[in-house]
Amino acid sequence: MTAVPSPRPEPAGPSRTGRTSLAAALLSGALGAAVALLATRQEWSEGTATVAGGAFPLTAKGSDVTGVPAALAVVGLAALVAVFAVRRAGRLAVAAVLALSGAGTVAAALLGASDSTALDEKAAQASGDASATVGALSHTAWPYVAAVGGLLLLVAGLLALRYGRLWPAMSGRYERSGAPRPRRAAAPPDPDRPEELWKALDRGEDPTGA
Repeated sequence: MTAVPSPRPEPAGPSRTGRTSLAAALLSGALGAAVALLATRQEWSEGTATVAGGAFPLTAKGSDVTGVPAALAVVGLAALVAVFAVRRAGRLAVAAVLALSGAGTVAAALLGASDSTALDEKAAQASGDASATVGALSHTAWPYVAAVGGLLLLVAGLLALRYGRLWPAMSGRYERSGAPRPRRAAAPPDPDRPEELWKALDRGEDPTGA
C-alpha cells in the first residue's frame, strides 16, 4: 500500500500579516497617545524659590514645560484614524505624519526632562525678582514616560509605512464618485388622466409611448 502524505501547513499569507500588523499598530498608537497625554498632565519638575518668608516650593507640570508632546500626541492619534480613510500614496503620507508625530513627541519629552525655564518663571513671579531662578531643582520620571508614549506612536507609524498597503480601507459605499447617477425612466402617462398627458407634452415626451 502507498502511504498518503500528510498535508503540509499553508504558510501565513498577506491577510494574516496585515491583520497582525494592523492590531499591533492600533494598540501601539492608541496606547502611545494616551500615555503621552497622561504624562503631560503630571509634575515634571519641582524646586524652591527664595522669598521673604523663606523657601517657597514650586512645581511644574508637563504642559507648563512644553506643549509639544500633547499636541503631537493628538496629531498622531488623528493620523492613526485617518490611515483607514485614504489609500496608496495618501496612506503613505498619513503614516509618515504618524511616525513623525511619535518621533517629535520623543524629542520634545527628552528635551523637557532637564528644562528649568517653567520653574524659573514661577520663581520670578513668586519672589517679585525678574532675575530670580529656582533652587533645589529636581525632575520626575514623567518626561520619560511621555517619551515612551511617543516611541509607541513611532512604532505605529513605522508599521503603517511597512504594512499599510495590506490594511483594509474605508468601504467604497461611503465614498462619492464623480460619475452621475443614472436617471430613472419616467412611467408612461395614464391616458385616463388628461393632466398627465399635458405634462408629458410639456416635457417634450410622446404621451403615446411610441
